[in-house]
Amino acid sequence: MGIVAIDLFCGCGGVTYGLRKAGIRVAVGVDVNPDCRLTYKLNNPGAKFIASDLRKVSGRDLLTACGKVTHGEYLMLAACAPCQPFSTSRRTEVSASERTILQQVGRLVRELRPDFLFLENVPGIKRVNGFSAFRRLLHTVEALNYKTAFKVIDAESYGVPQTRKRLVLLASRKVSVSWPEVTHGSSLGLAPLRTVRNAIGKYPPLRAGETHPTIPNHIAASISERNIGRLRATPLDGGSRTDWPRELVLVCHKTHDGHTDVYGRLKWDAPARTLTTKCTSISNGRYGHPEQDRAISVREAAALQSFDDDYVFYGNLKETTRQVGNSVPPIVAEEFGRAFLAAVAKLELRKRKRAS
Repeated sequence: MGIVAIDLFCGCGGVTYGLRKAGIRVAVGVDVNPDCRLTYKLNNPGAKFIASDLRKVSGRDLLTACGKVTHGEYLMLAACAPCQPFSTSRRTEVSASERTILQQVGRLVRELRPDFLFLENVPGIKRVNGFSAFRRLLHTVEALNYKTAFKVIDAESYGVPQTRKRLVLLASRKVSVSWPEVTHGSSLGLAPLRTVRNAIGKYPPLRAGETHPTIPNHIAASISERNIGRLRATPLDGGSRTDWPRELVLVCHKTHDGHTDVYGRLKWDAPARTLTTKCTSISNGRYGHPEQDRAISVREAAALQSFDDDYVFYGNLKETTRQVGNSVPPIVAEEFGRAFLAAVAKLELRKRKRAS
């Protein structure tokens, strides 16, 4: 009894890593970006990596890559596609292929008929008007008699030191999957939310542009002298650009009151803001270190995503930052992995009762 999973849009392996920690065997990951291969393979031994556009991958290809499926194993598809096409912050045009990536998920569900489907994306995916990509996928899955449930969750409620709201869809052919109970939230009588301090307070100081000699991925982006001056003018522990003297304010900000998080510092005793693929740059969000005059390092960003310190990212600063920012926090995948395993246990108990 168990689950074998195929991780579509696997990236550097956040979902794979979390599912494996829950006890699910992840057989293969698929991603269009070959730069993720080394990070994925070296951190997830035993899982194969297919570098391919999903449109070129068939269900038969995936089953072949899975190898022998043990008797009693249930098949699961994880489909946590890149969020950019559905993000409300995306201002540039996106291609038709990006907008139709969920159609490929629906196609593979039809071809493979997995026992379970796990999908995660930005909440905006369900707010698109008309017969949207998400509604088409939902229609496809429900037409195949899957039980479905979806809602928006916040990763901070599961112990991730980051506010990260995402829509999650659970689908199952034979048994309902129960939502995992949230674990953190003082207002709910649970453990306090994990904070920036909890996640990155242990790392040694760095200067902007410096790489730590022994801690993998503890590297901070270089910053111009002008921006170093702006950071020094930003109050520690949560300060923002609204605190700068007039002469430091960017021209574009003098007549614009929005986007106040850019150039801001994280607050020690609160969860981080949502990380993106540019989360090691102070000009792209509230990614300044709470007290050092630099942006957070790749290692710190990974910790804020709930990766363990022995999960090493391979590539240059831009690529490793992208890998981290695009990831599903492993803790979230682990919690939902346990929920799927609990559903399998329920299904197996039902079978035994019928047999007796």
